[in-house]
Amino acid sequence: MSGASEAPFFNDIGASLVEAWRLLLEGASDRKSPLHTPTVATVRSDGAPSQRVMVLREAIQETRTVRFHTDYRASKVADIKQNLPTSILCYHRDAKIQLRLSGIGRVEHDSTACDAAWNEATLYGKRCYLADPAPGTIVETPISGLDPSMEGRKPEAFEVVPARDNFAIILIEIRQIEWLYLAHTGHRRAVFAWNEESDQWDGQWLIP
Repeated sequence: MSGASEAPFFNDIGASLVEAWRLLLEGASDRKSPLHTPTVATVRSDGAPSQRVMVLREAIQETRTVRFHTDYRASKVADIKQNLPTSILCYHRDAKIQLRLSGIGRVEHDSTACDAAWNEATLYGKRCYLADPAPGTIVETPISGLDPSMEGRKPEAFEVVPARDNFAIILIEIRQIEWLYLAHTGHRRAVFAWNEESDQWDGQWLIP
């Protein structure tokens, strides 16, 4: 029997979902994981898709929630506030697993959870939110947006206090997970949809 067919989730749809969440949890806690920096896609007000790579800060299986950090002035904040579906694409090259997640996001700027995330952030991480003007502003010359005195060094705690006003978290409640496992003996693909009535995931196999 091949190594691929021996994978516990190869023909087990329940085990496939377990593995999907295992990789997400690992991605949030391990900076070396390929799932630590997934691609997050939103829909702009004009209907155009918008994608960016973001750092996965937390995955909570019990609430089906993933957390990202953002500048409150960034365009993706306005996208998410439209309450349109948000898509997250993850690929783990070594595991040969692709995850496509979709759900509804919300932005928290002034909440206990946002305060906690801010307090956990590093000084270098907090420095990013000092950019002035706001991210996405058109400029004539390439600049970071940071005051030149802040570039190239670790800031002091008091220096990043003003950045808190620009810091926010994005929480996305996952409602669907599409799973793809690449194997030379035959790929496996499944989709899991959250069932509000039964309070559980409904899974179905798909042709890859």
